[in-house]
Amino acid sequence: MTRILLLGGTTEASALARTLADAGMDAVFSYAGRTAKPVSQPLPTRLGGFGGPEGLAAYLKAEAISHVVDATHPFAAQMSRNAMQACAAAGVALCALERPPWQAGEVDSWIHVDSIDAAVAALPDAAARVFLAIGKQNLTQFGAKPQHHYLLRLVDAPDAPLPLPHTTVEIARGPFDVAGDTALMQRHDITHVVAKNAGGIGAAAKLTAARSLGLPVVMIDRPQLPQRHILGSVAEVMAWLSHSGA
Repeated sequence: MTRILLLGGTTEASALARTLADAGMDAVFSYAGRTAKPVSQPLPTRLGGFGGPEGLAAYLKAEAISHVVDATHPFAAQMSRNAMQACAAAGVALCALERPPWQAGEVDSWIHVDSIDAAVAALPDAAARVFLAIGKQNLTQFGAKPQHHYLLRLVDAPDAPLPLPHTTVEIARGPFDVAGDTALMQRHDITHVVAKNAGGIGAAAKLTAARSLGLPVVMIDRPQLPQRHILGSVAEVMAWLSHSGA
């Protein structure tokens, strides 16, 4: 019996969920549970963590999972590591559905950094107006430069005080377009953009907008993961499932 666990949270994960549902495949969609109202899926859905790699391995065995597709956000590195360890321990086939990273164009002004702390250090010492387009998980470090005004765009309204003294919060869910992101940056007099190199089209508008406005972008490169089987499209995942016994 084939049973698939789809670790989701990305646009690609939602597209794969629809394809699996249309094909009548036995699959479960898993959200990390970081947003209050995640996008509904056409598959049975679970919310929340598993309790580390050991908890995930136990879940795989208890639910008779035969295949895992890791379609989490490219910066959900711990979840991806947990999936690799759990699948190895449980003897479950694993692939990653991963979109390619963004690439800077000739006229882009990108400052590549390898961590959140390095992104903080890359911001100027003089007060600036920063579009902090990184979600809400890594805000505390930017408190080291409290002189800046930070624009945050979040899916859910904050449920606790933010760890930054000067912030404006916009509540919105992507995908976003270039005209909207350009207007957003102009409305808030943005001088710098900080982004994680998530790739994909749903959040790329801010980079085009920054290019058109001549703004520097502090681009946080993806975390390094151990070697794993990476696929680049829903069609490739469906072929992998077919060839690996699904």
